[in-house]
Amino acid sequence: MEEGNCSTVSEFILLGLSDLPELSVFLSLVFLLLYGVTVMGNLGMITVIRVSSQLHTLMYFSLTHLSFVDFCYSTIIVPKMLTNNISKDKAISFLGCMVQFYLFGMCVITEVILLAVMAYDHSVAICCPLLHMVIMSQKLCLGLVSVCYLCATVCSLIHICIALEISSYRSNVVNYSFHDLPPLLSLACSDVSMNELVVYTVTSFNEIITIMIILTSYLFILVTILRMCYAERRHKAFSTCASHPTAIIVFDGTILFLYCRPISDYSLENDKVVTVFYFVVIPMLNPLIYSLRNKDMKAALRKIWVPRYLLRKCFF
Repeated sequence: MEEGNCSTVSEFILLGLSDLPELSVFLSLVFLLLYGVTVMGNLGMITVIRVSSQLHTLMYFSLTHLSFVDFCYSTIIVPKMLTNNISKDKAISFLGCMVQFYLFGMCVITEVILLAVMAYDHSVAICCPLLHMVIMSQKLCLGLVSVCYLCATVCSLIHICIALEISSYRSNVVNYSFHDLPPLLSLACSDVSMNELVVYTVTSFNEIITIMIILTSYLFILVTILRMCYAERRHKAFSTCASHPTAIIVFDGTILFLYCRPISDYSLENDKVVTVFYFVVIPMLNPLIYSLRNKDMKAALRKIWVPRYLLRKCFF
């Protein structure tokens, strides 16, 4: 139904990163390479943890779910984005947009909460090493991971309800790489101030709660490490949790920049470049961060690959 310059839409046109065909092909090749590394890195991380008995601990159980979520939200966005970049038909149905947005939001929020759970697990492991397996029991760990998915499902439902409340749009052309809420709100014809407030409130609440858990956990970790008498124990404690803050800073920093500010401050031209870092680069970096800076992971990789190399050398 037409309402002046506004209308309901049955599909959206996702313009992607560039309107230049030559640049689009180049970017598609780059993103395809990064996506390939993301898939191999995250699925490889899950496989290594599953087949290595020394990694069957609560910390690596959480890391398995982190890799799974990274793989999922990258897969939800990147293949469609690559198809749009190299195809003349850049349309996506309204239902497809909503499904993509819901699944993407659920995965991202799960990762936000999961990073806080991992920080808490690290604090228990360092501050109470003898009681770690008692406190972080298998039942509790399963419960915490389930809470991550449950909270993410609820928050994502809130965001999708906000999107569905928009009845008409000025245009169905979205100057973005995927269907996200900020560019959608910017195209709405109706007053979306309440929608913006809900988005800002829900996102900020999630970030504040998880960051408080993370900061509190690392405060306890820092105090415990400073009280240690031996330098070797301090080094081991630092190495246990050194990779986790890096992942938190990169991921949560991007979330804060993209969503915890007024919609009026958004610049789609600039923000769509940041979102590429968000759903292409970060899922690729996490396996590298946790494998290259983790002694247990490197030891597990050596046990898996070195014997195979020796067998090939001996028999071939």
